Amino acid sequence: MVKSHELLVQDHWRVIDQSSSGLYNRALQSFGMDDTLCASVGKGLSPATARAWVHQNTIVLGIQDTKLPFLQEGVDFLRENGYDVIVRNSGGLAVVLDEGVLNLSLVFPEEVKRIDINRGYDAMWELVKEMFRDFDQVIEAREIVGSYCPGSYDLSIDGKKLAGISQRRIRGGVAVQIYLCVNGSGSERASLIKTFYDRSIKGAETKHIYPKIVPDVMSSLSELLSTQLTIADVMMRFLKVLQNKSDRLTMESLSTEEVLLFPDYLERVIERNDKVLEH
Repeated sequence: MVKSHELLVQDHWRVIDQSSSGLYNRALQSFGMDDTLCASVGKGLSPATARAWVHQNTIVLGIQDTKLPFLQEGVDFLRENGYDVIVRNSGGLAVVLDEGVLNLSLVFPEEVKRIDINRGYDAMWELVKEMFRDFDQVIEAREIVGSYCPGSYDLSIDGKKLAGISQRRIRGGVAVQIYLCVNGSGSERASLIKTFYDRSIKGAETKHIYPKIVPDVMSSLSELLSTQLTIADVMMRFLKVLQNKSDRLTMESLSTEEVLLFPDYLERVIERNDKVLEH
């Protein structure tokens, strides 16, 4: 049986680094970008691709969040505090992006054998563990109750969540995405989302279940490892692991085919986002 983390072993890893340039784009572009890469890698037009991205203050809502009874009041609160608000095209609930949060996407082709969901999650968990193996801390994968966007693959140290993982599948390609809270205050980010839900629910009964957020259960890598880490520090760790897992690692941008695909995928993401938020 193939081990989950063997997904990380590739003949060729292509890396697209948007950890700096992404600051000048809306996060919607990143979701359009990952859809483009899924299609390209899934068709065999490109090798397995890893992408790093960082955005300025943004709250990314899940589709379920758009069913909140007083959503507009919650969105108004976030915008008043300087946050862009978008709706992503994958599952989950609200998360925070800012200059201290590094997002990583691993895009694989499904080829002959289907990559089951847990196998993709395990590969990302293994990657993060290897990135920080020099620290004497255990990075666990389990749901952290009280965190925002809770899930069975919340990554945590000593019971405090530092990252969340999601997946997106398009046309034979799988994008496994993670947000890593590198620095800044995890509890302050959680407090922001807590207030968003408080303003959006106001004690009303809801069809869906939303997290009762306890800010103290969320933290950042810098806080948990007692080391001031930068996005650049973590990027170097990320690239080192991928280099050790491949015969060839290249830093690239979109291919000609992907440049042609991207506008259509971006337009779909924007249209879906605008339709949901207007509704």
